[in-house]
Amino acid sequence: MIDHIKLDNFGPLSKIDWPKLGRINLIIGGNGSGKTFLLKSIYSCMRTLEEYKRGNEQRSASEILADKLYWTFQAEKIGDLVSKSADAPLSSTLTIDKRDFSYSFGKDTSRQITGLENHVPPRESNSVFLPAKEVLSLHQIILKSREQDKVFGFDDTYFDLAKALRYIRPNGKKGGKNFDEFAKSRAQLEDILGGVIKYDEPSGRWLFVEGRHKFPIGVTAEGIKKISILDTLLGNRYLDTNSVVLIDEPESALHPTAISHLLDIVATLADRGIQFFMASHSYFVVKKLFLIAQERAWSIPVISATDSGWTYDDLMKGMPDNPIIAESIRLYRQEVELALK
Repeated sequence: MIDHIKLDNFGPLSKIDWPKLGRINLIIGGNGSGKTFLLKSIYSCMRTLEEYKRGNEQRSASEILADKLYWTFQAEKIGDLVSKSADAPLSSTLTIDKRDFSYSFGKDTSRQITGLENHVPPRESNSVFLPAKEVLSLHQIILKSREQDKVFGFDDTYFDLAKALRYIRPNGKKGGKNFDEFAKSRAQLEDILGGVIKYDEPSGRWLFVEGRHKFPIGVTAEGIKKISILDTLLGNRYLDTNSVVLIDEPESALHPTAISHLLDIVATLADRGIQFFMASHSYFVVKKLFLIAQERAWSIPVISATDSGWTYDDLMKGMPDNPIIAESIRLYRQEVELALK
């Protein structure tokens, strides 16, 4: 599990020092605060460790990381990721099971990272980034743009996810050993959906199957498509109990009841071993995770973007002091005042 994250001069993130991470970790902030940037920085490190020495992979960890940063952030040169106002280099340290994966580079860096130090063993598990926008209806377009055209547009979070959705293990069989908690979570996800998503090999398209009826994915609700992605990754067993799942705006296209059910499923999966990082600006997400922390007596660390910088809290100790929370409370009080007039 990821224990600690330290970043300096990483784009909009001038300084992050987030220790004592838990099974579920929450990033709160408004638009443009750097939430997605933070998720992508974590993802780039995790996928580097997972591709390093896997199978016949011959690239060094620094070569894999440089490629991952280039295609994830889609900068002309990775040196452009260094904070524009910074005089010092960009630096990143991810601590996993008390072992560090760290690197640094300056503004003039093109595609070669020389300052990398790794004490983390190669990982057999897979991490995944679930973006705010669904990918099922764009699946073939994403693969073509990256595999054939090799152009910027869909970054590596989309490309890797598109490949993961059609994941088949090297022995030719989909998945491996499954887990009771995964099966339970899939049943709950499919209960929310009212059906299942299936890939139609002849047409190369995803379909939503409800009983005997089949619908093209393009006419299916956004929320259904989003939940279906997690269901698919559990079903094809791309994810296992040591995976790290990063979710950008879990509330996107979901009504509050569905958000609540989805986060209950996240808690079940986290209890089995999957570590989650979520970026949100939804009061419903924060409140539901607060209730999960209280019910399960779990530490759920929170990093919040405020006017004075990033602050650190834990939902086990209470709701954080954050502009999003404050605005939600203000609107509630305004509603009560109007009702009492």
